[in-house]
Amino acid sequence: MSSTALPVLSLVETRVLGVLAEKQRTVPDSYPLTLNSLVSGCNQKTSRNPVLELTESQVQAAIDSLRGYSLVAETSGGRAFRYEHNIDRVLRIPSQSVILLTVLMLRGPQTAGELRIACDRMHNFADISSVEGFLDELAERPAGALVVKLPRLPGARESRWAHLLSGPPPEESVRGAGAAPDAAQAAHDVSLGEVAALKANVARLEAEVASLKALLGRVCAELGISEAG
Repeated sequence: MSSTALPVLSLVETRVLGVLAEKQRTVPDSYPLTLNSLVSGCNQKTSRNPVLELTESQVQAAIDSLRGYSLVAETSGGRAFRYEHNIDRVLRIPSQSVILLTVLMLRGPQTAGELRIACDRMHNFADISSVEGFLDELAERPAGALVVKLPRLPGARESRWAHLLSGPPPEESVRGAGAAPDAAQAAHDVSLGEVAALKANVARLEAEVASLKALLGRVCAELGISEAG
């Protein structure tokens, strides 16, 4: 595939590609991956955003598509076919850049600081500045940008980065549109919860007062004195 003819990949294709690149470094003894291992990696509940439930046929279709772009290669070893990625050779980028793209493909938009932490198992970036340096190179790549710096969200200290392997990021990723409704809903839920808790406390206190009044009445009756006195 020509370096200038970068395809627009689907979510499933970026997930497959990201898992191959991740596992190459985190579980090298199991790499290249079998189809079964690749499906498990795609459907992980941790370190994935969004969390997916892909079938073998979906993953196999993505593999076949990526092989057409030379981004994935098939090898035969043992009883099953195994698969490996060719990101660095096809896109002609260093391993550090591949690792940053890997995290962005698997976890969605991240700040440079978040990327440094998330990449730690695959590569130990010296500091955030080194992460930003590789991100800037990816954003200014002559053959076409592979990442983009998103506008800073209201109240955020750092801007997030997103990969461009699937084309421009969705509008909600750029604006963080999902944050406001979620926050409003959360505030609404909290206020309802607080009201319910207050009502429960009032009911409990009223019950305790009634119980104390009854106890006081019995004590006064035994002593032969008036409650009012």
